[in-house]
Amino acid sequence: MDLKEIQNLIKFVSNSGVAEVKLETGDVKITIRTTLEGHNPEITYVQQAPMQQALPQAAPTVAAPAAAPPAAAPVDESSKYVTIKSPIIGTFYRKPAPDKPMFTEVGNTIAKGDVLCVIEAMKLFNEIESEVSGKIVKILVDDMSPVEFDQPLFLVDPS
Repeated sequence: MDLKEIQNLIKFVSNSGVAEVKLETGDVKITIRTTLEGHNPEITYVQQAPMQQALPQAAPTVAAPAAAPPAAAPVDESSKYVTIKSPIIGTFYRKPAPDKPMFTEVGNTIAKGDVLCVIEAMKLFNEIESEVSGKIVKILVDDMSPVEFDQPLFLVDPS
């Protein structure tokens, strides 16, 4: 089951009015619980596949191939900045490991394809790459914070 299928399942469950859905596919078990209004789904992922490579962090994590490129869209039609958004749900990290430097800082110039952060989802690290070149104007999420799908992460001045 790929990420897009999981996201579509979450949307479907949220809109259907169902209180809970459990799904098992191969090595992956997914449970989605929604509130009565169906607005704030609580999602529990359990993956039983063997770990490939542990990273030196407090919680065990696994290296993963890069996720789909993040969505980049103007914040506001009158704004000159581009927003880089999270392509997945997970935990946002500004550096590859606790003892490593940050991927980028406010004021840094970035190029298309530069890694801006990683998002841990289901114990896998997904590198988030820039789809635009420019200068980082603002970092909208704190390090080690949970992020939602399509949540703004960075403001970039493409000029």
